[in-house]
Amino acid sequence: MQVKIYHNPRCSKSRRTLEIIQEQGVEPTILEYLKTPPNHQELDSILNALKMQPRELMRTGETEYLEHNLDDSSLSRDQLIAAMVKYPKLLERPVVVVGDQAVIGRPPESVLTILP
Repeated sequence: MQVKIYHNPRCSKSRRTLEIIQEQGVEPTILEYLKTPPNHQELDSILNALKMQPRELMRTGETEYLEHNLDDSSLSRDQLIAAMVKYPKLLERPVVVVGDQAVIGRPPESVLTILP
């Protein structure tokens, strides 16, 4: 089964999560989401796998979140996903996807719950 990690190499939690995956003998597909952001459909799928709403996957302290009033409760799921596509820096990291399951690597050891 394919393991994907939405990764930011500058983030210590993301680097540690990747190390844990590799220590388990798994070579994941590494997606540097800041260079190649997930599209709307991918993010929707990730949110469903995480059983989360968009704001739960957003880094609410980021400038983009504040500048674009993303705390506005009238914004729809699709509008929030569109914001994450446009501003991938908003995504909490790292996200690991295995099949129809996903987990945020915070703490990094949480990835062990979904690895094959």
